[in-house]
Amino acid sequence: MFHYFIIGFISLLSFSCNSNDKKVNSEKDLNIAEIKISNKLMNSTALTKAFVLGKFDYSKDSTFTQVNIAFTHKTVFLKKETYNAFLAMADSAKKSGITLAIYSGTRNYVEQKSIWERKWNKYGTLKPLERVNKILEYSAMPGSSRHHWGTDIDLNSLNNSYFNRGNGLKVYMWLKNNANTFGFYQVYTDKSSGRKGYNLEKWHWSYLPLASKYLKFYNAEVTSEDIEGFSGSEYAEQVNIIDDYVNGLALSVKNYK
Repeated sequence: MFHYFIIGFISLLSFSCNSNDKKVNSEKDLNIAEIKISNKLMNSTALTKAFVLGKFDYSKDSTFTQVNIAFTHKTVFLKKETYNAFLAMADSAKKSGITLAIYSGTRNYVEQKSIWERKWNKYGTLKPLERVNKILEYSAMPGSSRHHWGTDIDLNSLNNSYFNRGNGLKVYMWLKNNANTFGFYQVYTDKSSGRKGYNLEKWHWSYLPLASKYLKFYNAEVTSEDIEGFSGSEYAEQVNIIDDYVNGLALSVKNYK
């Protein structure tokens, strides 16, 4: 009888050990899975030259999210932090009777190149350098756009005249008075202060808590030689694309810390 008791006890002990082993292995597997996920997220959020040049697929980047169709008329992606800040701003604006709509958000290198090439063909009667300067009035060279970063949004209209009267003026005045509270700044004001680069864009607002970091990295890592691969790219250095355009910002943006 005692013999069978010993055998049963050993079997129970063995089962307990095996169960503990399985538990340990399960926990190890879980930890490994968590580490893999963590590494994947770290890789997707890595600040690289490819990222600031727009040479990545934001739709497959876990740090980006799609904007709810309630705020846009097309598929738009933004950095999650940017989008959350926008939602808070839009909610505040709504309480004041202001509706904010996103006309454009993240555009990668390929999308910016498509815009550039379309305008390059549109101004085909101009000489090459004249074409470049004409396009640069409102559109960035691929690899030099703030829209690559998922931090910048175009709101409500792409025409300055819309914001000069009626509902558009109300929207613009609300943004001027309140957007900074949520981290958004108008990047391209008028040039009366001597600002260089793109023309006035009342619709373009940048989420500076992220964009300022990306701009610092951009200036440290990117040169005009990296702005290439499209019609007229050979003029990037001649038009001072980085000094006058990438850094041709409103004074409030330049002074942001």
